[in-house]
Amino acid sequence: MTGETPLVRFENIQKSYDGETLVVKDFNLDVAPGEFVTMLGPSGSGKTTCLMMLAGFEPATQGEIYLKGKVINNVPPYKRGIGMVFQNYALFPHMTVAENLAFPLEVRKIPKAEREERVKKALDMVQLGAFGGRRPMQLSGGQQQRVAVARSLIFDPDLVLMDEPLGALDKNLREQMQYEIKHLHEQLGLTVVYVTHDQTEALTMSNRIAVFEDGIVQQCAAPADLYEKPQNAFVANFIGENNRLMGKVTAISGDKVDILSDNGDVLVATKINVHAVGDRTTVSLRPERVFVNPEASSVDNLFSARVEELIYHGDHIRTRFTVCGHDDFIVKVPNSTANSLLQEGNTVPIGWKMEDCLALDA
Repeated sequence: MTGETPLVRFENIQKSYDGETLVVKDFNLDVAPGEFVTMLGPSGSGKTTCLMMLAGFEPATQGEIYLKGKVINNVPPYKRGIGMVFQNYALFPHMTVAENLAFPLEVRKIPKAEREERVKKALDMVQLGAFGGRRPMQLSGGQQQRVAVARSLIFDPDLVLMDEPLGALDKNLREQMQYEIKHLHEQLGLTVVYVTHDQTEALTMSNRIAVFEDGIVQQCAAPADLYEKPQNAFVANFIGENNRLMGKVTAISGDKVDILSDNGDVLVATKINVHAVGDRTTVSLRPERVFVNPEASSVDNLFSARVEELIYHGDHIRTRFTVCGHDDFIVKVPNSTANSLLQEGNTVPIGWKMEDCLALDA
């Protein structure tokens, strides 16, 4: 984050619906102008509640929400100047596409000539220039979502909020829309706060991701940092695929941790979230960081592993091994390096480097 004033600031925010149970706990987050920040987490983790408090549809139980340096807790939603995109599109069925887009401008008393110019520009921006006269029900799901995105941008809001906007689309269309929204964000310099439970969506689109669990942000960082340097076991498991080995810390030397796994194997890992010898730890390791038949000198951890299952994925072979007492240890073997030893029932050496193997909380 730079030294500039954040466009959005959540300060010590708490939220309870019943006066007892906190669904959001001491939430703090700054969003810089032009940033794309995603709130990511499982259902019920508090991410949508935070978005609704920012939009003005839910009051904060405690704490302050700032927009452009001013507290907006008591400002009604329609006066916040925020664009919104929902999963269900929320288009008016009795209006044409052009009328749906013009509506936010009419509410703001924008003159007719300027309205028409902005509508045309917005339709072209989402590649729907020829669809202005159609009704929402005459459009596909992807086209309706494009209209919803265009409507959220047409009055040049300071901020656009998106709540699971692609959840109703099929896989291919969802991926296409991810790139379209990402490119609109970059081209227009938008500030976006986005909510999803889809980790791939978050990794694809965001400058930063706040990972929620049980009303608390577990980690907020750039996508690559979340994936490569998770700060706890929840983040490691929620972001991408992950192998877990359980054990006990037997020695700590700088960043190096010696671990005795639960089945008696000894491994070395990088210290992330362990504090003392004797601590229980979860060792986290990404499937693509494991080598099959490595040269012993190239890895810090080397084990014999039994091949349990091979699943062909085109560019790689997803291989399930038994290693260190775990029979669900996954390795993504590039198709180009797979060999005849990789057969179900065979025992092969596998290994990984210390820096790819993270010692996290138990």
